[in-house]
Amino acid sequence: MPSWSNPQGPVTRVGLVLFERFSLHCLANAVEPLRAANMLGRRPAYDWRFLTLDGLPVKSSSGLEIAPHGRLGGDDGGDMLFVMPSYDFRAHATPGCSRALRAAALRYPTIVGFDTGSWLMAEAGLLHGRAATIHWEELAGFAEHFPEVIVRRERHVIDGDRITCSGAMAAYDLVTELIGRRQGEALRLEVTDLLMTGGSSRAGASRDRMVDRALAIMRESVEAPLSIAQIARRVGRTQRTLEARMRLVLGATPQTVYRRLRLNLARKLAEESALPVAEIAIRCGYTDASAMARAFRAEFGLSIRQLRGA
Repeated sequence: MPSWSNPQGPVTRVGLVLFERFSLHCLANAVEPLRAANMLGRRPAYDWRFLTLDGLPVKSSSGLEIAPHGRLGGDDGGDMLFVMPSYDFRAHATPGCSRALRAAALRYPTIVGFDTGSWLMAEAGLLHGRAATIHWEELAGFAEHFPEVIVRRERHVIDGDRITCSGAMAAYDLVTELIGRRQGEALRLEVTDLLMTGGSSRAGASRDRMVDRALAIMRESVEAPLSIAQIARRVGRTQRTLEARMRLVLGATPQTVYRRLRLNLARKLAEESALPVAEIAIRCGYTDASAMARAFRAEFGLSIRQLRGA
């Protein structure tokens, strides 16, 4: 599993095929976590392109027009294709659309249907024998129209290389889960912390109660850091148990996680305030500003002065 401080791996290329009256809310919940992952990882872990069937602009349900990068079929593919019709999905389920999606499945190993995108995927034969979900208002009709699909009433369903989710809020949960699977659970936590939301999930929550309690204690004691032994006692476990659990869940030691939380705050203060380095160090639990500066450079590859563009 990637480490907390340096998620590695190749760039994941994502195509987003949009249709007239797509949900802007759904699009934002799918793309913003990818942008946040790039920013927090300090490298382009994700690259995305907006596509339409004909290469022409489309308008969201709220009237915002999106000019695509190109036409689905005129692109060279990628790792994942996000299918986003939202409203008027039945009208979009044409033979031409089905042909385009089947062809795209040869260029994109993983196809993801957002909101009602699973309907278009099923119409194209891409969900035959697969488990899938759809916006819950369409669940009964979806099951009746596509008896070959194993329909589930869930927020999102991951069935190998066919993935579906039930709506705009579920889109956020799904994409952050995909980030966790590809880049590591620790980066997923950082993304949810940054965006301060998580659909049905609590922001910054891991999938382990002990780890969540330890993370909460760390966040509450950034300015006056505790020892890992103290944190372990507060969660009612030994230090060895806590260290093993955090390695399992986050792929990093408590010390690494705690340092990253403190340095993330330092980066935020450096970017959003004019506080001197000495004051930033104090607020992040460093008694020695030089030590904080060295840790900052080692973590992010540049100094606070460089970050501020001075």
